[in-house]
Amino acid sequence: MLNPNDYVGVSFWIISAAMVAATYFFTVERDRAVGKWKTSLTVAAMVTGIAAIHYFYMRGVWIDTKASPTVFRYVDWLLTVPLQIVEFYLILAAIAVVRAALFWKLLVASLVMLIFGYLGEVKEMPYWIAFGVGMAGWLYIVYEIFIGEASQISASQGTAASQTAFNALRWIVTVGWSIYPIGYVLGASAGPEGAAALNIVYNLADFVNKIAFGVVIWVAATSSSEEA
Repeated sequence: MLNPNDYVGVSFWIISAAMVAATYFFTVERDRAVGKWKTSLTVAAMVTGIAAIHYFYMRGVWIDTKASPTVFRYVDWLLTVPLQIVEFYLILAAIAVVRAALFWKLLVASLVMLIFGYLGEVKEMPYWIAFGVGMAGWLYIVYEIFIGEASQISASQGTAASQTAFNALRWIVTVGWSIYPIGYVLGASAGPEGAAALNIVYNLADFVNKIAFGVVIWVAATSSSEEA
């Protein structure tokens, strides 16, 4: 049973329900979109749907053991973070001819961020070295979407809807994703307090980033459809 004083467990329950609701919403709203925006909404629904499945399992692990569900969480991120990178590519591909190399650069950077974060959390390599390498992957993504090729394509060839979506998504990746390193740092503390702090922060970050990410796509998709 869920202890009402277990705020970490409560956060798992809330986010499980929120991810299911978001998945249903993005799926239903897909019919309002036109052209390639339908694919973007499909990907948004996949992100929250995959997260919902993993949150059911993570919720059970925490409630039963009070241990961080590290493996389930990183399996979730290994699937959903690359899908969010795909969203940037889809937005740009809808308005311009985009080199496949751009997608692969962003994908590799996201995998570096995740793989080294995992290795640090499971103590397979020094905690703070893994943190530094993972941060380098994230900072490269931030560079690419603010200064690099992706940013230049959006600025020079984007429509009003695509530029709005791209700009909002890159701020989510910059500000929203910065919540995850906070959780990683808090997780360095040993014992139940460190585990609780890490999971509350990670849960909050997933709630903001996965659902808000999809909402931005939905707003752009529906506004683009209305303009058409």
